[in-house]
Amino acid sequence: MENLAVYIHWPYCARICPYCDFNVYKSRGGDADLISAILDDLTGWRDITGPRHVTSIHFGGGTPSLLSGENTAQMIENIRQLWTLDKTCEIALEANPADADKAGWQAYRTAGINRLSLGVQSFHDPALKALGRDHDGAQAEKALRLAKGIFPSVSMDLIFGWHGQDEALLHADLDKSLALAPHHISAYQLTIEPGTAFDRAEQRGETKAVHDDMSAALYEAVQSRLTQAGYEAYEISNYAEPNHHSRHNKAYWLGEDYIGVGPGAHGRITEDKERFATVAAMRPSDYAAHVKAHGIGAEMEPLSPQNWGDEYVIMGLRIQEGISLSRYEHITGGRLNSEEISALKKSGHLAKDGDTIKATPKGRLVLNRVTEKLLT
Repeated sequence: MENLAVYIHWPYCARICPYCDFNVYKSRGGDADLISAILDDLTGWRDITGPRHVTSIHFGGGTPSLLSGENTAQMIENIRQLWTLDKTCEIALEANPADADKAGWQAYRTAGINRLSLGVQSFHDPALKALGRDHDGAQAEKALRLAKGIFPSVSMDLIFGWHGQDEALLHADLDKSLALAPHHISAYQLTIEPGTAFDRAEQRGETKAVHDDMSAALYEAVQSRLTQAGYEAYEISNYAEPNHHSRHNKAYWLGEDYIGVGPGAHGRITEDKERFATVAAMRPSDYAAHVKAHGIGAEMEPLSPQNWGDEYVIMGLRIQEGISLSRYEHITGGRLNSEEISALKKSGHLAKDGDTIKATPKGRLVLNRVTEKLLT
């Protein structure tokens, strides 16, 4: 059986962050109709994929820590009944520090959650306020300590590059992070996404992110500190202790199959050597109606071999394993530009070892430019 990753999107948030461009809606309440639709959607996907070997389940959002342990257990058990769960299946849930609750988190653990991803973002209270978060640094620290006592794998998110941040403030966040020693750290550069509250603020002349040169310096500082502390920089924004890589995210980066259920969830499925992109209906009510009418919540669109190959390159160069030139050729029927590969290798942006090319630390700083050159 081929491997499969499962993503479940819970779209509700108690507060919508001003930098967020995900498909989210403001609400703290449950939604029994949506839970029912997600369960039916999973069943519909089993009819399409056939028997598969599930290597990871990821509850994302939104704020899936607004779900109860009982709801979470119900979805996990449904997946277990539909497919075969790997004995070491990673089952992860994203949570906010403000939702830290010992009994609730123990219920998640009992349900089968073995990895908690905590949206810390910063320990600096003014930064948290500016980022629109509903917790403070003390809550973040308390939540991390609680999570490490319950879950075998704990990841935390940091955001760097917010307006007013300098290297001293970054190192203060990194000092606190390293003292708390999560198993995994995702450090994301703040980007101003179109249509967000931060985008509208920037258009009014309010600066929300540092300039590009400062952002690059902060990125290099993150890389240096975390790798020196023993974390493996296995992806452009992700650092892990041994055996704590995000198995679910690696399914994306390696170009494996994954289904997405829940409003606005994306997926990629390969059937009969053809790759399909899937996108679920965005609004919860539309999503539930689509599941009822069609058996699944998403539309399936075939990807051209070239688009499939482009995705493989764009995603695969993010990780330290890099990409296989022969796999790219198998997908597309063509080859990447050998002259560009040689030029990027000579400039120190790419490394090549036999059939494999990968981005160097220098290349990761300008990865969009590197992939653009390769794919032009």
